[in-house]
Amino acid sequence: MVFAAELLATCASARAEELRPYTVVGDVIPQPLTGSKGDATRGRALIVERSSTCILCHSGPFPEQAFQGDLAPNLTGSGSRWSEGQLRLRLVDASHLNATTIMPSYYRVGGLTRVGASWRGKPILSAEQIEDIVAYLVTLRE
Repeated sequence: MVFAAELLATCASARAEELRPYTVVGDVIPQPLTGSKGDATRGRALIVERSSTCILCHSGPFPEQAFQGDLAPNLTGSGSRWSEGQLRLRLVDASHLNATTIMPSYYRVGGLTRVGASWRGKPILSAEQIEDIVAYLVTLRE
């Protein structure tokens, strides 16, 4: 469980981070938030860690996870369905594409409602975590 503790610590640091600027072009954020690509191994670990919330709603190629969500699209084949930039926008602010989505805006802090006091003004994930998850999702090809 040391790795899980490290992920939680990283999530806590995301809450202290200043948001990095990004540009939305159509349905993509074309450039990495960090200026470089993320790490797919760390991205997979974040997705399957329940504290990141991904597999609470999504399922995917995670045989070690007995309980996976069924509220959102299966992540299998994500890299075939969406480009890197499309995945990035979906993680940063899915409401940009669908105002009624139930997916959290993981890297947005303004204009949100029903946000717990400890999360107000803070992103759920850091820019690095967003890029790590994107790096993993683009590897999922059907």
